[in-house]
Amino acid sequence: MGPGPVNAHPRVLRAMSADMLGQFDPEMTGYMEQVMALYRPVFGTENRWTMLIDGTARAGIEAALVSLVSPGDTMLVVDFGRFGLLLKEIGERVGARVEMLSAPWGETVPMEAIAQAMARTGPKLVACVHGDTSTTMAQPLDGLGALCRDAGALSYVDATATIGGMEIAADRWGVDVVTGGLQKCLGGPSGSAPITISDRAAEHIFARRHTEHGIARADLAQGSGIRIGSNYFDLAMVMDYWSEKRLNHHTEATTMLYGARECARIALGEGLEARFARHAAAGRAVVAGARAMGLTVFGDDRYRMTNVTGILIPAGVDGEAVRRRMREDFEIEIGTSFGPLQGKVWRIGAMGYNAMKHKVLITLGALEAVLRAEGHATPPGAGVDAALEAWG
Repeated sequence: MGPGPVNAHPRVLRAMSADMLGQFDPEMTGYMEQVMALYRPVFGTENRWTMLIDGTARAGIEAALVSLVSPGDTMLVVDFGRFGLLLKEIGERVGARVEMLSAPWGETVPMEAIAQAMARTGPKLVACVHGDTSTTMAQPLDGLGALCRDAGALSYVDATATIGGMEIAADRWGVDVVTGGLQKCLGGPSGSAPITISDRAAEHIFARRHTEHGIARADLAQGSGIRIGSNYFDLAMVMDYWSEKRLNHHTEATTMLYGARECARIALGEGLEARFARHAAAGRAVVAGARAMGLTVFGDDRYRMTNVTGILIPAGVDGEAVRRRMREDFEIEIGTSFGPLQGKVWRIGAMGYNAMKHKVLITLGALEAVLRAEGHATPPGAGVDAALEAWG
């Protein structure tokens, strides 16, 4: 019950036990087409270029940034936690001139501040995390795409921590590229990164290279052609493989594709609205339970992620001892955090296969027992009772 990865859905694990297929087998390429269709509603888009990057969620982030940003480009990062700092690091490795627009941890960045920062910096790309699990905050994104288009900038959103649990509305937000991961709200293992790319972004990506005699190569001339720093994460080449051309790029991670396909089938079978409501109920229950136990919930209630809750470690309580007891006595894992919050908060995740009433109640009951064993008094049964009422 930490901030992810979490327990995978049994159906996903079963799907991943299927036998291998060759990457050009018609059955395999048929599954690829299914994956593209299944993930469009999950991303809230009709983008043709909706597919998978083989690798953990960070592989999707890196593929997006190395394919959208060229050395010397200005990249504006909307930063409100640990994973905004990751976008900064990757941008700097690409050679971008990175500008940061930062909010204190526990807050988000107002859209007006983003507009002002864009006017000041003139970015080629605006990059943002949707939900940052380090702070448990979710950045509002309505209007971001329009701001970027008006300024002639591309937009990128990392939705690793929210896809499948909170609404992802790529088309309504008007953003160009969104990436995710399986290991949180989608209820799968880490190792595959769903991605969606707008036609506008695809045009930019393909324009960075020329094709000679049917073989893709980087254009080494000055000007429009830019050599991509990575072969594996060159989206133009990956998109060629996922297109009707089926141009070989790398050996497809067959087992992960099976898993990603099943994650999306489960999400759509449940219904996205029902799924979002389930995650919201789980988040409400954790927050209500923690407060009924006399604990302080971290961050701004208006912008809280539904699937991860930060709880301030009470004074005099050894946070790591509590985590160890939770794990050893109850076989429940909860998280700590990074940077300025390291050792100051616990993070309880209720997402994917674990966003269930009984799992939330068991976790809160276990936390109460462990806190009392560590000498911190909590009202007996109050957390579970409040969570039951809040679930609705």
